[in-house]
Amino acid sequence: MLAILLALAAAALVAPLWVKALGRNAFYVLAVVPLAGLGWVFANWGSTQQVRLAWAPSIEMNIDLRFDSLAAVMSALVLGVGALILAYCARYFDDDEPRLGVFAAEMVGFACAMFGLVTSDNILLLFVFWEVTTVLSFLLVGHHAEQAASRRAAIQALLVTAAGGLAMLVGLIILGEANGSYLLSDLLARAQPPHGLAVNVAVVLILIGALSKSAVVPLHFWLPGAMAAPTPVSAYLHAAAMVKAGVYLVARLAPVFADNPVWHPLVLTLGVASMLLAGLRAMEVTDLKLVLAFGTVSQLGFLIVLVGLGTPDAALAGVALIVAHALFKACLFMVVGIIDHSAGTRDLRRLSGLGRRAPVLCGTAVLAALSMAGIPPLIGFVGKESALGAILDTETIAGPIRVALAVGVVLGSMLTVGYSARFLWGAFADKTLHPSEQGAHRASPAEGHPAWFEHSAEKHGPPAHAAKHGEAARAEHARPARATTVWHAPSALFIAPPAILAAAGFLAGPAAPWLDHLFSPYAETLPAELLSHLALWHGLTVPLALTVVIIAGGLGLFQLRDRLRDPERPRLGNADRAYDATLHAMDRLSLRMTGAVQRGSLPLSQATILGTLIILPSALLAVGTRTGVELRLWDSPLQAVIGGIMIAMALGATVLRNRLAAVLVVGVTGYGCGVIFALHGAPDLALTQFLVETLTLVIFVLVLRAFPAEIEESRATAFKARRALLAALVGTAVTVFGAFATAARTAEPIWYRIPDAAYQFGGGKNAVNVLLVDIRAWDTLGEISVLVVAATGVASLVFRSRRFGSAPRAADSPNYDPDLVSWLPAGRLVDRADRSMVLQITTRLVFPTIMVLSVYFFFSGHNAPGGGFAGGLTAGLALTLRYLAGGRYELGEALPVDAGHLLGAGLTMAAGTAVSSLFFGAPPLSSAIFEVTLPVLGHVKLVTALFFDLGVYLIVVGLVLDVLRSLGARLDSELATVTRSAKGDSAP
Repeated sequence: MLAILLALAAAALVAPLWVKALGRNAFYVLAVVPLAGLGWVFANWGSTQQVRLAWAPSIEMNIDLRFDSLAAVMSALVLGVGALILAYCARYFDDDEPRLGVFAAEMVGFACAMFGLVTSDNILLLFVFWEVTTVLSFLLVGHHAEQAASRRAAIQALLVTAAGGLAMLVGLIILGEANGSYLLSDLLARAQPPHGLAVNVAVVLILIGALSKSAVVPLHFWLPGAMAAPTPVSAYLHAAAMVKAGVYLVARLAPVFADNPVWHPLVLTLGVASMLLAGLRAMEVTDLKLVLAFGTVSQLGFLIVLVGLGTPDAALAGVALIVAHALFKACLFMVVGIIDHSAGTRDLRRLSGLGRRAPVLCGTAVLAALSMAGIPPLIGFVGKESALGAILDTETIAGPIRVALAVGVVLGSMLTVGYSARFLWGAFADKTLHPSEQGAHRASPAEGHPAWFEHSAEKHGPPAHAAKHGEAARAEHARPARATTVWHAPSALFIAPPAILAAAGFLAGPAAPWLDHLFSPYAETLPAELLSHLALWHGLTVPLALTVVIIAGGLGLFQLRDRLRDPERPRLGNADRAYDATLHAMDRLSLRMTGAVQRGSLPLSQATILGTLIILPSALLAVGTRTGVELRLWDSPLQAVIGGIMIAMALGATVLRNRLAAVLVVGVTGYGCGVIFALHGAPDLALTQFLVETLTLVIFVLVLRAFPAEIEESRATAFKARRALLAALVGTAVTVFGAFATAARTAEPIWYRIPDAAYQFGGGKNAVNVLLVDIRAWDTLGEISVLVVAATGVASLVFRSRRFGSAPRAADSPNYDPDLVSWLPAGRLVDRADRSMVLQITTRLVFPTIMVLSVYFFFSGHNAPGGGFAGGLTAGLALTLRYLAGGRYELGEALPVDAGHLLGAGLTMAAGTAVSSLFFGAPPLSSAIFEVTLPVLGHVKLVTALFFDLGVYLIVVGLVLDVLRSLGARLDSELATVTRSAKGDSAP
């Protein structure tokens, strides 16, 4: 399993390169990867496989995979249908399709995420894959990002499914805590399922996530809108894969929670409602793709009813219909894509005579549609026959409810037959426009989406040989006329993938007993005896009689299709408009809240935040449990002296008018804090504080160069008692909170154990550094990632066009003379008024020493004060000294490397260290210790955390370099341009 996941992930990474090299034919190469995975699934069908990799055991976040009968069924669909969809893409797209390589990577990545989802045993890992499919679905639906309809559909799908996913996450955590384990296998193995109010709430939240993913009413509207995606996306995500995720989760939890009091009311009611409402909508719309989309919503409701019923017979029928639905619905979506690609329209009012012109395609669609309608001898009939029998025979629900459920399923199945017949008639029959369908193409599209979905080719209009373009085409579409279709015959390779799926659905019907052997192991996991089996013929039974009624009723609905469709507006209202109204209401509420608390005044915003900081914790402290507080003013009189200096400097900063002086006195408070660290025996913290404070001062100086030295009289702020009182209250509150928080500790502080743990497990004597790069390296990885993002964000704000990454070198200056000698390579390029010979000589002498000190801090940090952060800051100070002495050209001479490259290399080094330990069977970020004796160096002890620390070092250096080049070199360049313009010098 893990090998399949890694292979799919690797294929997704290299997909853009393959598409660039092979064009659209690269999809055939990519299809081999899921096809090979399908071979593994069939080879291991019937067995139970497990993979256990520790990732973050303390929070139950491990890579736990499990392959069983239900995972085998879903994996076969994900990989098998995925391989055919990729082969279909090779003829659906043209080589000049924009972003084709990215699209290929997203499709393969989606297959990887879905396979991980259905094989996850850890529910937290399942949620991770769940959200990955949400994000990839957003990207795939919005593939044509230049079209407003695609952007809207992608955002809508993201909001609905992501909101459901967040609700589901809360439910999963509650369930994991109530179960005492986050493994699905442990949950399924319990003799008694967890119960109680918290578990009931968890079940509701999990069902919200599952039903939103599977587009069940009332969260169904995002799926018809997602038809803005290219047809391969619809055929894979919205027929065979993504929308099955919710059905899979319900099926996975049904053996445990089918008897939960909230389970049946939600699952059965909403499932039947989806069957009926979406089935009626499928009889109204005129876009073939929307007919299938609403049909998908209807059948997803049917599947939810079956797998959620909680009986072995219903579970068996549900799995059979899951397979049947994937086969016929993916096939029909691909057929619609071929029609749109070759005829230039999907509007069933414009299509006519395709049955004669494309008999193979028509035969493929007929087989799939018959399976969708439940006509023998196809697999759809087998599944629906078993479903009717399972519903009629169930004893887990009361008699009247069982009758109502059966009636709802029968009515929904009639609608399925009706829209199946309407699909075949609309796509392939010879017909003349009905009077009710003549006229302009009024918008009766999917839940309020633009009529673009109804009658426009996906790929920016039909090909030149198939239909007209532009205003002429739209005018032609607007005229009442006899239905005509220009047809360009598709290639055999284009038709092959849907034909294979249609043939599989046809052959699977007679092979029902063999399929029963494959599917029944899952059904037997439910707490009852499996009484029925899959078969093409069960004799003259009540389900068979109901099937006859369903077919007759469905054909009757097809005859009444014109009366069911209102060309002006849908009879059932418009859920999409409710979605828009909800978003608008949330926008208005957010504007009112923002207007109430953010009025554009920075002092007011700060006062609101600080006031909240004072009031809420103080109120909770006043009414909550309090512990005695013991304070001593100082450990030594020196601390009192330093504290007094810091207080004096802080007060001085509030009255100084000179900006630079104010920055310097604020810096003294930072240095005082570093001295207190040192006095308390924390040299690492003291060193870091000194370095950060020094670098901060330099950055402030660089920024303040663009400001006047003194604060203007008009901008000066008089003393305000309210601000002073607020500042005093904040300081007092923070001190009190800290004192009470320290006194509230009852257990032994963990820091007693850290020094021994640092040496025993991390191989280092410097507990602070070992904490950063080993014990709590996950925190550090997150922090440096944020640091890189922040640096990129600052650079994007400063630079108008592109990042000012590599500073110019001395040779790039028009005034450079290679024959001149100076202490620094670019020293002579500094203006005489700003040049300091003493500073240049000092820099020439001190710079190598500082860099050696930086390297020393880096290597010694695991056992002595230092580390990657301190070493990087020291190197940054050395670069700052070179810049101050020699200007922007000197910075290019000191380090002629793009700052962005350093940041990227550091993050790659740190993340690579995190992942590499997995290949050695250890948890991520696990340190290995190597000891060796070398001839000259002697005994050397190497801890692999050093490579993680190297990533930190590079990121810090890159960040400093970015700051110097953005706030320093870039500003120098602009000032030099302004100076030359003032002097009339046009030299670059």
